[in-house]
Amino acid sequence: MGVYVQDSSRAHSISLPTPTLAPPQPPIMHFPSILCLAVYASSASAAISWTLAKASNPTADQTDAYARITLAMQRATARYAQHSSLSKTVRVAYAPGVPTAEANYNGDLRFGSNRAYMNERTAMHEISHTLGVGQTANFDRLCASGDWKTALPLLRSWDGSAAKINCGGSHFWPYGLNYDTEWSETNANRHVQIMQAMVRDGM
Repeated sequence: MGVYVQDSSRAHSISLPTPTLAPPQPPIMHFPSILCLAVYASSASAAISWTLAKASNPTADQTDAYARITLAMQRATARYAQHSSLSKTVRVAYAPGVPTAEANYNGDLRFGSNRAYMNERTAMHEISHTLGVGQTANFDRLCASGDWKTALPLLRSWDGSAAKINCGGSHFWPYGLNYDTEWSETNANRHVQIMQAMVRDGM
């Protein structure tokens, strides 16, 4: 079994509109009494594709959660597509028993019932786990050595020559988007750029 990384940061609730969903596609995940609907980022160039597992006869709670998760994933993957060439196939699910949100390097990503985490910041943070943050031996090795040949010079071009990539608890900072307080348009864009650099460094 894979090891999931949970985001335990605080977040703030947001009111999200219900997005327009794509037409149903063939099932690709297998859960009892669940059908899968393929929902892709709005940008055709998005290299990170994703699907959301949905109940065939959803409750009001599930319907609301699906809408919020869909919008969060659409925004997150569109930003990844705009600022990187990273690729990953992500399988998203709504799992009320998950305290916040969690993701695995194998591409599984689950949102819990707390609506405060159904936002772009959380989606981007969890996608970073599917790309290797806190999930691979190479991530641990690079964190220990600090030998980020691409990511560290990029960070220092933003934050100065003394800047360094910090790691702990299966996360990194700055620009790890670990908390809602870290959110800004600039930080979100830099998160994607440093993720691409980390992957290039062998994470």
